[in-house]
Amino acid sequence: MADPGESRPVVFGVDVRHPELSALAWAADEAERRRAPLRMVHAEPPFRLGLGGFEGVAYRKPGRGPGEEALDEAAAFVTRRHPGLDVAAFVVEGVPAQVLCRQSEEAQLVVLGTRRLNRLEEFLSFGSVAVPVSAQAACAVVVVPEPEHAACQSPYLVVGADGSPASEAAVDYAFETAAVRGADLQALWVWEPTLLDSANEVLVLQKCRRLLFEAITEREERYPDVTVSRRVVRGHPVEELARASEHALAVVVGRRGRGGFTGMRLGSVPHGLLHRAHCPVVTVPESDGH
Repeated sequence: MADPGESRPVVFGVDVRHPELSALAWAADEAERRRAPLRMVHAEPPFRLGLGGFEGVAYRKPGRGPGEEALDEAAAFVTRRHPGLDVAAFVVEGVPAQVLCRQSEEAQLVVLGTRRLNRLEEFLSFGSVAVPVSAQAACAVVVVPEPEHAACQSPYLVVGADGSPASEAAVDYAFETAAVRGADLQALWVWEPTLLDSANEVLVLQKCRRLLFEAITEREERYPDVTVSRRVVRGHPVEELARASEHALAVVVGRRGRGGFTGMRLGSVPHGLLHRAHCPVVTVPESDGH
């Protein structure tokens, strides 16, 4: 692991209207595990701050207003949970999703809570962040819908693999995280048959198993302490990954390219999992630029 002074931060987005203590706890715990600083950010649109101008203003130290008060409370919560953790808290002027995406350029991870908005609310809500940040961030994004399954006797993560460059990045991230967590890893390849290949189901499944084996073997050599299971299943990727994630610490999927701030280009699988998964959803870009 990197030296704490050199490690890129874990960024947590603080929402004044909907405090997410389970997501904050997840972010603080992950920063502690990775020996990384925790940077907590609350974004205030210009018209709320009454400052005008553009988003790139200097950070403001906590002290006044609902944003600063929320950050003070969040910092106190984190300090009680991890007294030695390096914690910083800022109010930044700008649209929340855009602020967090800019923060992601310097981060190793962005962690968010979620209000479980429906798709119309996601599109219309000015403060919607989970989908647009997952679609646009430069690093991996974790959306935490509920407390993780810490009581699970054999903790594990689930990663979706399909042979694409995006899933390669997701598999890399999943192995690294499983090693940090001391958790097992379930690699799932979901085959969604078409009319053309359903007649050759046996051959297609054999090919999927071979490709999954090739995708995992190299990482197993780099992470010998991670116990891995592989499964190829037939069905819809969102449904099968959501089912597999029911008792998982997290489900990890790749993201193809960068989507727009509306989140319309996030991709159907990560987008669907944000609504269906029973655990934190980690969306990993093809490369994080670092």
